[in-house]
Amino acid sequence: VQLVQSGGGLVQPGGSLRLSCVGSGFNFDDYAMGWFRQAPGKAREGIACLGTGGTTADYRDSVKGRFTLDYDRYTSTVDLQMDNLEPEDTATYSCAAIKAIVSSWFICRNASAMHFWGEGSPVTVGS
Repeated sequence: VQLVQSGGGLVQPGGSLRLSCVGSGFNFDDYAMGWFRQAPGKAREGIACLGTGGTTADYRDSVKGRFTLDYDRYTSTVDLQMDNLEPEDTATYSCAAIKAIVSSWFICRNASAMHFWGEGSPVTVGS
């Protein structure tokens, strides 16, 4: 199993970025996936998650209404569209996957349970 990320970079406050995570070597319908972020000096947090096979979606309160998950089960791709970015969104963003029947709520709150991780994409929001 591999998760390959793309996207990220520097953006001004109020701007948008799109992160992409393409999985290979697994059946999307058997996995739950999520996006996590970690800012310097802070704990990793789940921000946007999909339950197994994309059946449910959950977002952290701080990103609701600004971030949107977009997935394609046939290509095992999970994108994160980030709009109206704020300086507080500055972090390294990573996608992750777990082969289990779990809800999106569980994924976002249990980063340590994830089986596979992408390489991480730095996102910096500033002028």
